[in-house]
Amino acid sequence: MKMTIRIVIASIILAIASFVLIQVPSIQDRMMASVVASMANATNNLPKEDALSVAICGSRSPIPSPGRAETCMLVQAGEEMFVVDIGDGSNANLQNWRIDYGAIKAVLLTHLHSDHIADLPNLHQGAWILGGRTDKLKVFGPYGVASVTQGLEIAYGLDYGFRHEHHGDGIAPREYAGFDAHTIDLNKPVIYDNGELKITAFKVIHEPIEPSLGYRFEYKGRSLVITGDTSYAQSVIDNSMNVDVLFHEAQANHMVDVMQNVANENGAELRAKVMSDIKTYHTTLIEAAEIANKANVKKLVFYHLTPAPRNYLTELIFVRGVDEIREDWMLAEDGSLIILPANSNKIILSNM
Repeated sequence: MKMTIRIVIASIILAIASFVLIQVPSIQDRMMASVVASMANATNNLPKEDALSVAICGSRSPIPSPGRAETCMLVQAGEEMFVVDIGDGSNANLQNWRIDYGAIKAVLLTHLHSDHIADLPNLHQGAWILGGRTDKLKVFGPYGVASVTQGLEIAYGLDYGFRHEHHGDGIAPREYAGFDAHTIDLNKPVIYDNGELKITAFKVIHEPIEPSLGYRFEYKGRSLVITGDTSYAQSVIDNSMNVDVLFHEAQANHMVDVMQNVANENGAELRAKVMSDIKTYHTTLIEAAEIANKANVKKLVFYHLTPAPRNYLTELIFVRGVDEIREDWMLAEDGSLIILPANSNKIILSNM
């Protein structure tokens, strides 16, 4: 009993001493320096060995969900990086992971909905100022991509000028501010091929968005497909045949139905109409699982989750019925990392 009392008293004294100490400016500064040093030395888990990998920098649709950014994929093949879509909040993930912006070869946009392009200005700023680039950031996408990048250049023109004047050519060279846009011609679907990495664009179905694209990556015997937003599409099956990993968008229409009904009951007619509309141009989890089976895909990853689960219960509801169709699948989370070592059959699941 006496020992317990002594421990309690010692704990109280320690707590009081700690509280007093952290009021001292010099102690605060030391703690701050330690935190900053820790952040500066932070690393990520991107593979050091030769591999094709994907880090999920955004896993949700426009419907908010805590801890999730809008759609974004960081694809690394060897030492080259590509960002596929860059929705709201996703660039903060890239920053937190200490991604080398200078290693980003290009941004590939599946289509021009806001939740796939919202963080493009922030990614550009990181690539321009922190990336040490000697060229403009390349952006590939469907027809209209040049209009988007030109509009951003106009909107951020003053910002480019201010930052160049403040930081100078060594950090913010004015000639490299802005974008190098490339409109993808589906008559020439291979958009990148260096003899080791091949990237092929293909059309998906996301009407009335025309065209909307998916991408297939092939690198040293490994392969993956990212669908972008699409309803059930034979083109996804055709382009995903025998790939190691299929990243397929996923919408739980049975949950969207509930959201639509509640909106109607509360007199939120506009929200109810949106919920009704989105059911016409996305793929359900059951459909995506069937697509993966028909394409003989090794691993299926659901992403662009609509609505993204917020807890264990909503996750159970979200994935209802999938296990009856397919065994090898997973839900994307921000920070999910899938690694495909070169010239191997392994699929390694990790986190950033």
